[in-house]
Formats: sequence, structure tokens, C-alpha cells
Amino acid sequence: MNKTAAYRSAASGLDRHGAIYLNREISQLNFNTRVLALAEDPSVPLLERLRYLCIVSSNLDEFFEVRIASLLAQSRMGGAESALPAQLAATLAQTGDECRRIIERQYSLLNDVILPRLSAQGIHLLRHQDRNEQQRAWVKEYFNTTVRPLLTPIGLDPSHPFPQVVNKSLNFIVELSGKDAFGRGTGIAILKAPRVLPRVIRLPDHLSSNGIAFCLLSSVIHAHIADLFTGRDVVAYSQFRVTRNSDLWVDEEEVKNLRQALQSELHSRQFGFAVRLEVARNCPDHLADFLLNQFSLDRSRMYAVDGPVNMVRLLELVNNVAQPDLRFAPFSPGLPAKLANPDLFELLRKQDVLLHHPFQSFEPVIDFIRTAALDPHVVAIKQTIYRTGMNSDLMEALITAALRGKEVTVIVELMARFDEEANINWAERLERVGAQVVYGVVGLKTHAKIALVLRREGSELRYYAHLGTGNYHPTTTKHYTDFGLLTANHALAVEINEVFIHLTSLTKPKTLNHLWLAPFALQKELVKAIRREAAIARQGRAAKIIAKMNSLTDESVIRALYAASADGVEIQLIVRGACALRPGVPGLSENIRVRSVVGRFLEHSRIYYFRNDLAHDVYLASADWMNRNLFRRVEVAFPVLDGALKKRVINEGLFPYLKDNVNAWELNSDGTYHKRKPRAKQAPFCAQAHLARLLGTPSDGR
Repeated sequence: MNKTAAYRSAASGLDRHGAIYLNREISQLNFNTRVLALAEDPSVPLLERLRYLCIVSSNLDEFFEVRIASLLAQSRMGGAESALPAQLAATLAQTGDECRRIIERQYSLLNDVILPRLSAQGIHLLRHQDRNEQQRAWVKEYFNTTVRPLLTPIGLDPSHPFPQVVNKSLNFIVELSGKDAFGRGTGIAILKAPRVLPRVIRLPDHLSSNGIAFCLLSSVIHAHIADLFTGRDVVAYSQFRVTRNSDLWVDEEEVKNLRQALQSELHSRQFGFAVRLEVARNCPDHLADFLLNQFSLDRSRMYAVDGPVNMVRLLELVNNVAQPDLRFAPFSPGLPAKLANPDLFELLRKQDVLLHHPFQSFEPVIDFIRTAALDPHVVAIKQTIYRTGMNSDLMEALITAALRGKEVTVIVELMARFDEEANINWAERLERVGAQVVYGVVGLKTHAKIALVLRREGSELRYYAHLGTGNYHPTTTKHYTDFGLLTANHALAVEINEVFIHLTSLTKPKTLNHLWLAPFALQKELVKAIRREAAIARQGRAAKIIAKMNSLTDESVIRALYAASADGVEIQLIVRGACALRPGVPGLSENIRVRSVVGRFLEHSRIYYFRNDLAHDVYLASADWMNRNLFRRVEVAFPVLDGALKKRVINEGLFPYLKDNVNAWELNSDGTYHKRKPRAKQAPFCAQAHLARLLGTPSDGR
């Protein structure tokens, strides 16, 4: 039996939890350790380091709300946690241990490094003991006039049961001595912090002679909590925060109107079952146990932290300090010189335009839709919307188009996690002006990023399209790396129209020769392309795959990559987040290398490159190589057909990241990562900085 056959024989008997896979949840958490490394890097500006700390907290929140909630949901169906299946119990224990390590590093860095260095720069986050007499007087006045009127302490007794606690809200548990006003010994009170108040409060400048002074709302309440319980002594207290399951569930086959069902479900997200309890490190054990009992949590779900229980709120401090030397240098995206042509449609009839965000501006995409909305020759606009935010010029342009009598069709994904409310609001506004709004396909999320403009030119309809790897979102386009293609290629555009017809009519899509559409063909085409490279390698010719994505966890794709590696295909993977593939394993994945690049911008583009006997096939996509993207979402991968643009994708989207030795981490076969560093006499090379220099000024548009 040859090596390849031996591998296939061995691998075929392994299940998804076998030795050839890395734990998905731990791999996802490992991404946070790489972000945390940026917060620890002294070469990163100080306020940006604090921002990275906050990003880690935000990522952990979502990890608990979604991933841990999913695992615990399985445990709730299966009974007590102590009786969980071994694999599930091991995963929960592993993730708990890893989260504690990350959180310990976070708060140590915050307290021992970031805050002291900010103080040295004249930016002070003052605790009660740090405030002088004048500052304490101001804080007391602020508490009495602004905070106290909004507080409603709840003394617990049979007529005052434990209150509903909103997901991720700031609260306090207070232990009281003595008796209440009615002579009863109610010993526990719960206090909710007002959600309408800022969590970071700036003190007046005249009280901050040596810089800028801030204090936390939690510190203000801590300092004056005794004032709320006249005639009783506060024995002990602690801030606390509970994280809840935030996955929305709607029986899409039963409801008649998905939007209305989601609107009623959104409120319940705030009160899903608890998955994590955070308390102050000095919280007495008996108070912590009381809270755990109230939230039906095992003690392993509790995290005692040395600082504010919601570090994400420190972003308010970052955003309220105007010291440019403590931030990244300002960055202005470039604009391709060809787009100076005022007639965008004329330009696209001559050539495709490739945009590489955020190094190049997203404004041409907005202009594409805005121009179409105002152009009297445009008869129809079709677009998918996954995330777009509460404020969007692009969505306003679609509304304008509908008001001007154009046929506007928008596929709005109402189940885009944490963007449901914004998407519902846009859907309602679009419907009010006569646009045709469709909510995707039951059971699938519409994640494809496509837009189509139909324009009457003479006696025919011309098609113009935009296809992208990222969302039509005004904020993320400034911070996420993505590619977008503006094209008038008729063959591509016709297929995009077929995708829209499929999504609105729910009919079976026609055979597509260029687009790879999930859930029907994308996974099959990926595996076919991987196997084609393997066949080329078995014939003794050079074979190579380079792919860039957010996550790689799909079993079928991983197995195909393993088989291709065994056949001699050189495989380079750039996977920002979770990666379940094990690279560099003898006899299994010796020809596979995996790296993750984590820097100033969030790496978000998906690129698939296959050498294919020098055909150099390049696809851009909305899909990661995950089971959910390949089988439970509507996704589109599209080829880059123009030779010059194909080279651009390779030279901008892949090669710089393979060369990066500043922000790149390499995945080891055991699931750990090591930071790539310049070798002897090798100059430091940062892919993102290189692209900012290359594209941050006007280019030739090709």
C-alpha cells in the first residue's frame, strides 16, 4: 500500500473528534491570545493597547453567549453537568481553563501596565482611594444628582424576589446587617446600575491639574453604596455581571412573518439562560454562592476579576482621549485613479475595478448604488444585506431608488447575529417606500455579498454588479480587510441575477458556470479543486494551494487538504481565527503550513488560489471553510477573470501575508502558535503596513 492509500485508509476510520482535528473552541480562544499579545506589545500605541484589551473582552462575551451557550444547551438537554458525555465535559473544562488564563493576563496587563502608563501620560482612571478631597466632593455631588435618582435597590424578601438581571448589565449584591424599617432581617439587596449612564465619567478639567481624570460608574456607586441603606450597615458587597445565551431561536417553518417573530424574540435575548457569572475578586464566597444559585450555575462558571466586570466599557475612555501620539497614525484610504471618471458605468463597460478595503476606500461601492439610484436609465437594483449598521448611506440610496420608481429588491438577513434590530428597521423602511424585501431562505442565512444594477442602454438591458468578501457596513469597511469587485462582465452578472431569482422565488438555481453557490455547489467545487491539485501532484508536476479565510473547521475540506498534502501539494493557509486542521504532522500534513495574521485591521477577506497547471485560478468569497458556511448559509464564491486583477489579488491578498514577520503567527501541529520573527539580517515586514503604503495613495485602478 502506498503512502497516500495508507493515509486514506487510516483517516477514513477517524471521527471528527479524532487525532487529526484540533479542538474548535480552544482554537477560537487562541485567537484572543494573539490579540492579547498586541495589547502586551510595547511598540503598539498605548490607547490602542487598551482597545485590544477591550476587543478581547468583547470576543469573550460573544464566545460565552454563543459557543459556550451552545455547549451548555447540550448539557441542559442531557441532565446534570457531572453526567455529561466525556467529550463535551472535556471541552467545557478546557475552555474554562483557557478563559481563566486569558482573563488573568488581561487584568494583570490592565492593572500593572496599561493604567500606570496611561497615568504617566496624564490620563488617570481614579478609584475612590486615589481621589483627592475636591474630586471626592465632585463625585459625591454627581452621585446625588445624577446617579442616585436612577437607582432602585431591591431588598430581597418573599414579596421582593430576586429581580430579572439583563444580559451583560452591571449590578451589585449587597449584604446588610441589622433589621429593615419594618423590623425584619432582610440581609441581601440587589442594585442595578442605570444603563442610560456612561460607564466612564470624566471629571472637570479644573479638578485634574496634572492631566485628564476619569472614574468608573462602578467606582462612584461603590463609594456611596452605604448612602442607599439608611439605618443599616453594609457588611459586604460586590459588583457582578451575568452573561446569558444570546442565540435567537424562531421556528421559521411555523411562523407566518419572520420579522414580527424576531421582533418579539429580540427582547428575550436579554434574559436567556445564564452561562457565566463575573464578580469582583474580593466578593465573599457566600455571596458568590448565592448568585450562582440564583442563576443555576455551577461554580466552574464563575469568574472573579481584579477590576471592572465589563472591561469592554473602557472603550469609552479610549474614545474620549484626544492624544494622537497614543494612537495609531491616521490612515486615509486610497482611491483608484480611474474612478475619477465621473461616469462609473462607462468605466465598467471598459474594465473591471477591484477594490481592496480598507486600504482603498469603500466610497466607490456606495457611489455605485447612489449613482444607480439617481440614474434615469437604471430600471432595477437588487442587493443582499447581511450587516449594514444603524446608519448607512448605501441603504438610504436604496430607499431613494425605490422612491424614484425603480424596481428595488433587497434580500435582508434578519438572523444576522447582533444586527437583527438594525436589519429589521431597514427592512421596515424599505417596505414603506415600495421596495421588495425578502428575508432569505428558511433555515439558511443569506451571507453572500452581491449587488446588481440593471440599466437600459438603447434597446438592451446592461448588467452591472458588485461582489464582495465583506459586509455593506460603513464602520467595518474602515477596519476590516476585504476585496470587492465592480464589474460589467455579462456572464458573471447574469449568474448573479440567477442567484437573486433563486433567493426570491425559492426555485432550484440554474447551473452556474462561474459562481460557486452554497449550499448547493461551493463545498463540492472546493473539494474538486483541491483534488485536482492532488492529481496534478501525483503526475509529478508542481501543485499549490494558497487560501485565506477567517476560520477552517469543515471536516470534508480538511480531509481533502490532508489527502492533497500526502500527494505532495504545497498548501499555504492564512487562517485568522479557529483552525481545526493540524499542520506539519508526519505522514498526514507535512506539506501544509498555517499562519494567522493579527494586526491593526481585522483580516476578513476570503481568497482561494489554485495553481492548476499555471492557470492560477483565483476565487474571492463570502464563505469561510466551515460547515455552517458551506451547508447552512447562502454563500457565493466568484472567480477573478481579469488577468491583471488576478495578479493584484495574489500580490496584495496572499503574498504579503506569507511574507509577514511582524503580525504573523504560525500554527504548530499540537495546536499552539508561535510568533514569526525576522530571521538574521532579515528586515521586519508587516503586510498591513505594506498595503497601506501601496494603496493608501491613488493607484491606477487596475
